[in-house]
Amino acid sequence: MLAPERRTRADIFAAIAIAVTVLVAAIVVWARADATGTESVVSDSPAPTVVAATELPAALQEQWHAADSASARALVAGNVVVTGDEGTVSGRDPLTGEQLWWYHRDMPLCGVETQYGAVIATYRDQRGCSQTIMLAADTGARSIARSSYLDDTVSLSGDGTYLLALGPQRLELWRSDLVRTLEYGYVDAPVNPNTQPRTGCALRSAASSSTRLAVLERCPQDPTARLTVLKPAPKEATDPEEYGSRVLTAPGAEAPEVRVLAVSENKVAVYYPPVPATASGLAAPARLVVHDGTGNEIATHPLAAPWSDRTTVTRLGKALYVFTGESVISLDSSTLQPMWTVPGALGTPARMAGELLVPVVGGLHAVDPADGAVVARIPVQRSDYHGDTISTAALGSTVFERRGGRLYALAALS
Repeated sequence: MLAPERRTRADIFAAIAIAVTVLVAAIVVWARADATGTESVVSDSPAPTVVAATELPAALQEQWHAADSASARALVAGNVVVTGDEGTVSGRDPLTGEQLWWYHRDMPLCGVETQYGAVIATYRDQRGCSQTIMLAADTGARSIARSSYLDDTVSLSGDGTYLLALGPQRLELWRSDLVRTLEYGYVDAPVNPNTQPRTGCALRSAASSSTRLAVLERCPQDPTARLTVLKPAPKEATDPEEYGSRVLTAPGAEAPEVRVLAVSENKVAVYYPPVPATASGLAAPARLVVHDGTGNEIATHPLAAPWSDRTTVTRLGKALYVFTGESVISLDSSTLQPMWTVPGALGTPARMAGELLVPVVGGLHAVDPADGAVVARIPVQRSDYHGDTISTAALGSTVFERRGGRLYALAALS
C-alpha cells in the first residue's frame, strides 16, 4: 500500500500563487467587461405625451439649458429632447429639462443620433467608436446593442431607413435593428480578402437614402476626388456592390472643400468650391452639381456665393435643407436642384405648426416651406451666444437651439 502524499511548503505556496493568478485574471476580465462602468436609469413610466403646436408663438424666451457636447444637432425623439455629454445620454422633459432617464458609460461618447423613434449612442473603446446602444426614447430602456471595429471618430446620420456611421477610413450602414448592411473602406480583419474595391482611400464625405449610398473619397492612385455610388444593402455586408465609381473631372474636384451633400432615390448632389482663373483654364463659380444614380454628372447649378465649412444638410421628412453658413437653401427632394433661399440664416431649420423656423439674428424667421417666403418673425434674446452655428428642433410648443456645445429650450413668453 502506497503511503499517502504529503503536502510540502512548496505545494502550498504554489496553490496560493495559482489562486491569486486566477483571482487577478477574473478581476481584469470584470474590469474590461462592457457592463462595468455602465449606469442605466430608466423612467418608471413613459414620458408624457407632447401635443404638437397648432400656432406659432409671438415671442420666445430661454427656459433652461444643458450641456450637449456629443450631439451634432438638436435632437428630439418620441416625447423627449435628447442631450449627450461626458459619457451620458439623457432623455429630458422638454418643458423643464428634468432628466427622465439617462444612460452613462465610463467611455468617451463619440456621437448621439435619433432615428426609428429611438436614441442611438456610440462609445469609444480600444477598437474605436465601436460600442453602440439603442435606447427607447420615452423610457431610456436598452433595446439593442452592437459592437464592431470603427474609426476613433465618426459622424452619425440617418436617412429614415439606414443609419450611417462615417469615419475617415471606414464607414458602416445599419438598419433599424442595428444589424450592419454594409461596410466600406478599411477592414481590420476581413472575413473574405480582397472584397473592397479600393484600399488606402480617405473617406471625405458620404450621404445615404433608402436606395443609394454616395461616398466622396480621395484615393492614392487618383488625381482628384472620386465619387462612388453603392447599394446600401448588398447580398453580403462585407462585399460592397457599386452602381458606379467616377474620378471627378470638373473644376474644383481636387479641392478639399468638394463634398457629397445629399442623396435622393437616384441622384447625388455634390458641392464644388469656386476656382480662380489660371493660365490653363477659366474661372468657375461655386456650384451644386447633380449626378445620376451611377455617378454621371447630369446638371449644374451655379451658386451666388461659396459655402463655408459649416455647411450642414438637414432632412425633415422628405424635405432637404442646406445651411450654407450664411443662408438656408431648399433642395427638391427628387431632383436635388435648389428651389428657394432664406438669406441671413444662423443655422439649420426646424418645423413647427406647419411652418419652417430658421434662426436669424435676434430671433427666428417663420418660413413657408412651399416657396421660402417669410411669414412671421419671432423675437428671441439669446444668452451667451458667440456666433456658433445654431441647430434648431421643435417638440410641441418648445423650440430648441443647440449652440456652443449646449442645448437651449425656448418657450413662449408667459
